[in-house]
Amino acid sequence: MTRLKRILAGACCSAAALCGCATSQLATHQSQPKLVQEVARQPLHRLPPATAATPNWPVQLAALQDVAEPESLTPPQAASDDRSNGGLGPRSVAEALGQGAGEEITAVGEPTLQLDLTSTLALVSGQSPVVAHAAARYEEAYARLAEAKVLWVPSLRAGMSYHHHDGNYQASSGGIVDVDRSSLQTGLGVGAVGAGTTPVPGVVAQFHATDAVFQPRIAEHVASARSHSIDAAMNDTLLDAALAYLELLRSEQLRAVANKTEQHARELAKLTAVFAETGQGPQADADRAKTEAAIRANDVARAEEAVDVANARLVEVLSADPYTRVAPTEPTIVPLDLVEADLPPGELLATGLSNRPELGAARHLVSEAIHRYERERFAPLLPSVLLGMSQSSLGGGLGSTIGDSRRRFDFDAVAFWEVRNFGFGERASRDQHWSAYEQRQLEEVRLMDQVAREINEAHAQVRSRKGQIAVAESAVETATASYTRNLERIRQGEGLPIEVLQSIQALDQARREYVRTVIDYNASQFRLHRAVGWAIQ
Repeated sequence: MTRLKRILAGACCSAAALCGCATSQLATHQSQPKLVQEVARQPLHRLPPATAATPNWPVQLAALQDVAEPESLTPPQAASDDRSNGGLGPRSVAEALGQGAGEEITAVGEPTLQLDLTSTLALVSGQSPVVAHAAARYEEAYARLAEAKVLWVPSLRAGMSYHHHDGNYQASSGGIVDVDRSSLQTGLGVGAVGAGTTPVPGVVAQFHATDAVFQPRIAEHVASARSHSIDAAMNDTLLDAALAYLELLRSEQLRAVANKTEQHARELAKLTAVFAETGQGPQADADRAKTEAAIRANDVARAEEAVDVANARLVEVLSADPYTRVAPTEPTIVPLDLVEADLPPGELLATGLSNRPELGAARHLVSEAIHRYERERFAPLLPSVLLGMSQSSLGGGLGSTIGDSRRRFDFDAVAFWEVRNFGFGERASRDQHWSAYEQRQLEEVRLMDQVAREINEAHAQVRSRKGQIAVAESAVETATASYTRNLERIRQGEGLPIEVLQSIQALDQARREYVRTVIDYNASQFRLHRAVGWAIQ
C-alpha cells in the first residue's frame, strides 16, 4: 500500500498569520520535530541477518528512531503467511517427525480423541479462540483503515422537513412582525427555514484536513501491528498446545513407570512374605517390602491424578469438549530436534530480533505514535473543511398552507483554522503525543530485552538437556541390569529378597529421570523454536 505524500508546510503559508501564536509553541520541542521529520524520511530499519553477530544494544536503540513502513495489507479473508525456513532446522513438527503436514484425527469412543503431537498442533491452529480473537482485532483495524481512507468523501443525506411558525418574528430589517407560516422541504438536504441556507446539506463533506492526511497513515500502522499480533497469537497458542501435550505425555509415561514399579514392589512383598513365613528371612524385611508396595500404590494414584490434570489443561488449549479424553498415540517418547543446539547464540539472537512478530507489531506502534504527534503539529496550520450541496423542493405559505413548491439549490464551502485554548491546548496535545511516542519506544526496547532473554534461556536449556538425555539413558540401562542381576541371585538362593528393593527404587528413579529429561528437552526445543520467531505448525 503506497504511502501518502507528506504535507508540505508551504502549502499552508496563507494560514501562517492565523497560527503564529500556535507555531511559536513548537520552540519547546525544537529538536523533537526535526528528529521526527528525519525519521519519517528514513526507510524501514532492517535488523541484522541470521549470520550477523550479536547486536550492539546502543545501535538497536538508535534503530528505534526508524519508522516502519506499513506492509501491503490484504483484506482479512485473504490474509496469508509466507515465510522461509532460514536454515534453522525443520519448519514444522511434522517435518521433524518425518510426517505429513497433519494427521487425521480419529474419534474413538466419543468423547475420546486419539492424537499425536502433529495432529494436536493442527487441531489447535484451526479452532483456537485466542487466534480468532487476534484475527477479529485485525478485521476491526482493517475496517478503521478503510474508513480513514474515505474521510474526505462526501456523505449523502435525503429526507423531508416541515416547519411551522406562529407569532412574533424579527425581520431582517429589524422590525417585529406577527407571522403565521409553514414550509415543507424534500430531497437532498432538509431543515431550511426562511432565507438561510439548508442546515442539513444533502451532500456534505466535513473533516479536519490533518485527519484526512494523517489518519490513513495512523490506521495503516495499527492494522499492520494487528497483523503481526495474529502471528504472535498463533505462535503462543501453538507453544501452549505443544507444552500441554508434552505434559500429558509426561504424565502418561510416568503413570506407566509407576504401574511397573508398583508391580515390582508387590512381587517383592509376596516373595519376602514367603521367606518370612518359611523362616528363610526376617519379618522386618517382609514389613519393609509391604510398606514399599503401599507407597508405590499411592504413586500410582498420584500419577492418575497428574494425567487427569494434564488432560484438562490440554482440552482447554484445544477448546474441545471439557469431558474429552485425549489419548496420546506415541508409544514412546523421543527427542525432537527443531532448532540445532549448536547454532551460535548471536545468530539465534539476530534471527529472533528480525522475525519475532511482537517486535514487528511494536515497530508499527512506534510509527503510529510518530504520525499522531505529527498530526498535532500540523493541526493549527491546516483548516477544518465543510462542503455542502443541497438539491431539494421547498414550498410554503401563510398558516398551514403548503404551496408554490419549486426547486431549490444551495452550495456552501467553509474553511476555518483553530488554535485551541490560545495555543496552550496545542502545546499540551503535542506534549501528550510525544510522551506516547517515547513510551512506545521504551516498550519496544523492553520487548527486545525479553526476546533476547527468551532466546538465551531456551538455548541454554536445549544444550544442557541434550547432554542429560544420554546420561539418563545410561542410568536406565545400568538400573535395569542391576535389577535383573539381583533378581537372578534371589532365584538362585544367593541372597535375601529385600536386597532387590534398592534395585527397584533405582530403576524407578532412572526411568522417571529419562522421562523428565526427554520431555524437558522437547519443551525447550519448542520454546527456542518460538523464541526465534518461526511459526510452530
